[in-house]
Amino acid sequence: MTSPQTKSNAFALTRRKLVLGGSMAGGALVVGYAAANFGAVASAALSIGAEAPVSSPFGPFIKIDRDNWVTVVNAFQEMGQGIHAGVAAIVAEELDADWGKVRVMSAPANAAAYRNREKGMQVTAGSSSVAGAWTQLRMAGAAAREMFVLAAAAKWEVSAGTVYVRNGMVIHAGSGRQESFGDLLELAAKQKTPAAPLLKDVSSFTLVGSPRVRRMDSASKATGAVTYTQDVQMPGMLVAMVAHPPRFGGKVQSFDAAAARKVKGVVDVFGIPSRVAVVARDTWSARKGRDALTVTWDDSATEKRSSEQLLQLYRQIGEGSTDDRGASYHTKGDPATAFTDTHLKASYDFPYLAHAPMEPMNCVAQVDGRQVKLTFASQLQTVDQVNSALAAITLPGMVHIETLPAGGSFGRRGGLSSGYVVESVRIARHIGKGRPVKLVWTREDDMTGGYYRPMAHHRVWVDRGADGLPAAWRHHTVAQSLLPVGPNATEVEGIKESPYVAGCAVADCRVFSPSVGVPVGFWRSVGHSHNAMVMEHTIDQIARLGGVDPAEYRRAIYRKAGDERRLAVLDLACERAGWGSSMQGDWARGLAVHEAFGTVVAQIAEVALVEGRPRVRRVVCAVDCGIAVSPDQVAAQMEGGVCYGLSAAMYGKITLGDGVPAQTNFDTYEVLRIDEAPVVETHIVPSRRDPSGMGEPGVPPIAPAVANALLVLTGKPTTSLPFVA
Repeated sequence: MTSPQTKSNAFALTRRKLVLGGSMAGGALVVGYAAANFGAVASAALSIGAEAPVSSPFGPFIKIDRDNWVTVVNAFQEMGQGIHAGVAAIVAEELDADWGKVRVMSAPANAAAYRNREKGMQVTAGSSSVAGAWTQLRMAGAAAREMFVLAAAAKWEVSAGTVYVRNGMVIHAGSGRQESFGDLLELAAKQKTPAAPLLKDVSSFTLVGSPRVRRMDSASKATGAVTYTQDVQMPGMLVAMVAHPPRFGGKVQSFDAAAARKVKGVVDVFGIPSRVAVVARDTWSARKGRDALTVTWDDSATEKRSSEQLLQLYRQIGEGSTDDRGASYHTKGDPATAFTDTHLKASYDFPYLAHAPMEPMNCVAQVDGRQVKLTFASQLQTVDQVNSALAAITLPGMVHIETLPAGGSFGRRGGLSSGYVVESVRIARHIGKGRPVKLVWTREDDMTGGYYRPMAHHRVWVDRGADGLPAAWRHHTVAQSLLPVGPNATEVEGIKESPYVAGCAVADCRVFSPSVGVPVGFWRSVGHSHNAMVMEHTIDQIARLGGVDPAEYRRAIYRKAGDERRLAVLDLACERAGWGSSMQGDWARGLAVHEAFGTVVAQIAEVALVEGRPRVRRVVCAVDCGIAVSPDQVAAQMEGGVCYGLSAAMYGKITLGDGVPAQTNFDTYEVLRIDEAPVVETHIVPSRRDPSGMGEPGVPPIAPAVANALLVLTGKPTTSLPFVA
């Protein structure tokens, strides 16, 4: 794919320039496998005005050239999680390709061909990339392999049953004759793509699950060769910055651009909905121009409450002292007759959290009439297309997206409103004529721009049965909903399906969704990020009430529930961490087990209090993620998840004063430093199950693991995060 820095024609990349179906073009054979039934409305909307979607049942996932290079077209965004290696390995395993000659390119935005099968649109979210593409990409690789086998059998006039593929070579078992993919390329292109290719048994895998599957972009990132949005340079490109209202929901009442227009390099200053855009020839000029603006903001409809006022409201809602009755999402037995002799009452407070990726929001946009071209790190291509089309007054099929790698996201680039993307489209439309405009958000823009993890309050009541295990569980969750319609499902994930609740004879679980003017968005592991803390810290407190070891207490619950996966990760983590053995000095161990996105994780943290602050020196993780496509990346995701979750648990908070965020950069939004990062050990439970998510499950258990260690050290439960106020 042509690099963005060298493009002279912004609209040179079209779907037709990708080789589609089982056909030859540009000396390459391309094969893929796409599931049908993409939502009819979305598919039609996205295809209007664009090239016709792939007509065969197979989409463009594999490209093979005459030099035997296999290029896997990756529909997912690379945002630091190392997804390229995983998707490439799945294809290469079934294709029996030479792993040394496999590479990856990012797919264009085309929901009809590249939709995420779990999400129904083209999106990288919910730890669903490998899990969602597993069967699809295996079928693609197997289909391509069968086409080469059939081509070789026809050429050599032998039975296809006597031909096999190994390491990129097609071999006749009887004679030992062999030819490469490149040698057979034209013949293979003439074969009919098999609709139901034979997949390997997982026991015969030689690549998937091996140490050879390691991320493909480490060297290029280390040398600076990777092109991020901030690196993109195009002929005639302008740079834009936007003045945002200091309070959420603010609008422009008036502005004076005279001083901004006098700044050298500033090209234009104009209003866009609720904001003012400054366009210049370079970033520094755009920044200086924005600083020179005088804007009067209309705050009449803004959110002006402080964090403390909101928290007070949340507590009142959670305890039932308001008219808000919430929504019941899990009721079992007769709650009216339970909770008369409650053994444990607990409450927990969680602040707003910023995503804080290293690369703030940015996007290069070009608008020429009804045509829109976006070059940026799109995490939610389908939604970005729709929102951009509305902003440009065109059709989604007219919006072409070239997806670049992202310098982190953690959910921030996957907002349903496509806020910063829409800003860039509106600015580029004002400039017009297809001239590229790069919108740049500063760190302060990003930190104060909202779309935080929601503030949350939990209140829990638990009764124990005669066996000492939870028998009745009442749970109130108070948090803004992330979804514009429907139930507030994301903020209760990990509660209803927890064996701690499922094993109770009585359950009374409700979620409350107060209306607050603070924009909220998906944050790495979403509701699990706070729900795991509530569930795992609560269960430790209940275990302590009965004087039972927390690991043994969990085992009793898991055995009662028949939860073999939780038992397996718990046992493995305890074995590798030395659970139950004495600790030297003032160190203690804390345990947490949680399932998120189909993956079960147990973490045991070794914690001490140093000058009143928790110090975590070691975290032992046990993981059941089904088939581990890349064990090295599973370990990397655990390490990253632990550090990200520990950073938030230790320091993370966005606080509002009169509706204005107090934290604006890393000097006030403190994050975990390298000398504070613990040693993280990852142990994988062997499995033949299909892969489940790995991008997020490492985050939720770390906060409760640390809190449970602190419970051992101090005897006091943790009732709010962060640990360091």
